[in-house]
Amino acid sequence: MATTGWRWAWLAAACLALSLVPADRASANCTGAAPVPADTLGERIATMACQESLLWYEPFINAQGHLASMSMTEAEAGVLADGATPAWKRVAEYWRGSGLLWEMNAFPGAGTCARAGSLAYPAPDCRAFVIDQPWSAAFISFVMVRAGVPGFQPSPRHVDYVRNAYTESGTGPYRLVDPDNASPTAGDMLCYVRGASPMGHAGLRSWLAGNPTASLPMHCEIVVAAGGGRLQLVGGNVLHSVTTRILPLNRDGRIWGLPRGTPACSPANEAGCSFNRQDWAALLKLDPSLRPVAAPAQALPGPGQAAPVQCCVQCVVGSGVPRCPAGTSPPVDQR
Repeated sequence: MATTGWRWAWLAAACLALSLVPADRASANCTGAAPVPADTLGERIATMACQESLLWYEPFINAQGHLASMSMTEAEAGVLADGATPAWKRVAEYWRGSGLLWEMNAFPGAGTCARAGSLAYPAPDCRAFVIDQPWSAAFISFVMVRAGVPGFQPSPRHVDYVRNAYTESGTGPYRLVDPDNASPTAGDMLCYVRGASPMGHAGLRSWLAGNPTASLPMHCEIVVAAGGGRLQLVGGNVLHSVTTRILPLNRDGRIWGLPRGTPACSPANEAGCSFNRQDWAALLKLDPSLRPVAAPAQALPGPGQAAPVQCCVQCVVGSGVPRCPAGTSPPVDQR
């Protein structure tokens, strides 16, 4: 897609600045809210999320719940703001860099995605994998691994780290709190439950207590800035991109007027149309005493580098990747 010269210059300067400043000192401010204190794990997480937002040309949902900007989506071969990476290959990198592709190896295309960064051909099976498999939790896991969050367990399902925040009770990097009764800060995560029947925070806690291993469709986004009357979140696979969301904050720094419930959106009821109207049920608060680990627990491949993969289903002749054993089953839910 065409981009004006000034925007290219601004994006290039922003990406250069983020690459030159250590991740735990770079501003975590994507779109103008007050920056968070320097040298914290929360700022490091937020900075990593902001870098991805800038890479995708910073699409965003405004405080009224309307998609205000969109430049690139997951399936496109058009390049991102670095001028080199196709959009679909970056999504494949989220799967690889989070270390989650081994868990997805029963799905067609996962094996090819393990080598997507070094492939010279279009790799349609990897591209189909990117489109078919929800990747919002892989994006969260990628950011957390890259930021070096100690004790964080990557998962292709949001409910897994929500459950960890509920069950670990202060021993893990996050704790589960009611989003109506706490002030979000950089590095936290705000989550909603997908489904027609709203759970709310109390309902989610009750469900977690009675379902210690079951899956639940959810979606989480990373808090990148909180101040100046607004909260900024960055999430992956939000309308098929890495998208910023803006929500209002009150003077106490708490989320104000959080829109909830199933959107009653139709041409006859435009007032009910809001992408922000969700079953917001969980705020995952980051332990402020934590520091980034010295090195990520997972090996993170750079551009053009292939990450190791255990096996493949749709194998490429001559790739050297072994075929998965017969009878391998995919995870039940990937959201």
